Amino acid sequence: MASAEVRDELDCSICLNIFTDPVTLRCGHNFCQICIAQMMDTQDGLGNYSCPECRDKFRERPALMRNITLCKIVRNFLHTEPCKEATKIFCTYCVDSPVPAVKSCLHCEASLCENHLRVHSEDAEHVLSDPSTSLGKRKCSVHKKILEYYCTEDDTCICMSCSLVGEHRGHRVENLYEVSEKKKEKLRSVLRRMTSEIQQVELKKYELSRKMRHLEELCSMSDPVAVLEDPDTCDLYDPVEQGCDENLISHDKTKNLNPAVISGTFHAELLPFLFSKNVDNKIKNETYPQAPAEIILDVTTASNDIHISNDRRTAYRTFTEQNWTEGPERFDYYQVLSTKKFSTGRHYWDVDISGSWVWMVGMCYPSIGRRGTQSIIGGNNKSWGLHGYRGNSRHAVRHNGKVIHLPQMISSAGVRICLDYEAGQLSFYELCDPIRHIYTFIATFTEPLHAVLCVCNGSVRILG
Repeated sequence: MASAEVRDELDCSICLNIFTDPVTLRCGHNFCQICIAQMMDTQDGLGNYSCPECRDKFRERPALMRNITLCKIVRNFLHTEPCKEATKIFCTYCVDSPVPAVKSCLHCEASLCENHLRVHSEDAEHVLSDPSTSLGKRKCSVHKKILEYYCTEDDTCICMSCSLVGEHRGHRVENLYEVSEKKKEKLRSVLRRMTSEIQQVELKKYELSRKMRHLEELCSMSDPVAVLEDPDTCDLYDPVEQGCDENLISHDKTKNLNPAVISGTFHAELLPFLFSKNVDNKIKNETYPQAPAEIILDVTTASNDIHISNDRRTAYRTFTEQNWTEGPERFDYYQVLSTKKFSTGRHYWDVDISGSWVWMVGMCYPSIGRRGTQSIIGGNNKSWGLHGYRGNSRHAVRHNGKVIHLPQMISSAGVRICLDYEAGQLSFYELCDPIRHIYTFIATFTEPLHAVLCVCNGSVRILG
């Protein structure tokens, strides 16, 4: 089997990451130990337990059997393949299987998992920090002690001995972490200023892109009267060649940019800023509707383990069969589509994901398969999805079975989905303050698109 195929087989279907301490259920499916344990915790008291993969039911909570062979495969893979998982920091003391570290002890120069953290956290001498692969750099190269201070005269990090008896004796020193926070605050200020400047540039890009689209429409018109009587023509022409008032666009610094480059890149760059609070309302209204699309869930597509609220906006994961009438449109894997479909225009809607700790939201074609795990959002070439795992950084986007892990976790309760059908763009935003762009898919859509929810636990609600 090719290396890429082997890598795909090492992903946990719950968190979408490479297995961590994999265990096996009686049905034969494998999961990270912590992932399946948390899943089973949510099923306590429901009368039975089920496998997230095949939905095989167990009357009693199944024993989690450690898959020793798979543990070795994962360990060997992490040490031989240059993948992102190889950059994970694992506990120094867990030698039998790779367990992710939650803290590092600077005193011991060791990385620690939850089990080995207790002893180190009880002693003040054991200074803890976030997991790091460069623990040696946190100690003084001369005195071999932990770097705790910053010498403002020499602009360098030093230990206690450096300030008392070393070459920095008598120098002005400050607490290392306090100086770090001061610098980060300055960096945040610079970042805010840069963000503001970028927004202004993006607005100018948007205006030029709008003018270009209008020009293309005029050039395609067969009616000469409509072309000549267009009221906005003068504002679109070059002021030097056409004799228009140069003041109309004299401040447009983007007029000398290559149109071919502009048309190919503007939309992807602009989307993160369209919903910023700092963007003029007029601009927002010209790009997306002021109100969200009316999204209603289609009960005929809901799997038998999904309960739909009376207003048909909330999908609940249930471990009690709903006894829905069987049909070709119904999923067999906790998903549901919207009744509304989109085949043109720009639309957006918001989703409350706070009620679920494992969820997926996105869009798909009506021709998506309805059976098996391949029908899950992003597991095929007919759907695009955002995957979330509450309380963890395991957030990702998926399409056609390919997973892209996101650098930042989603910490707020809501997600916004934006569709520009003609531009072939499906974007996701986190509903925080200010709103944050997460990811944009670029595609050529060939069928109408439906909103789709996948609820592994709890509930997900379409916001009105």
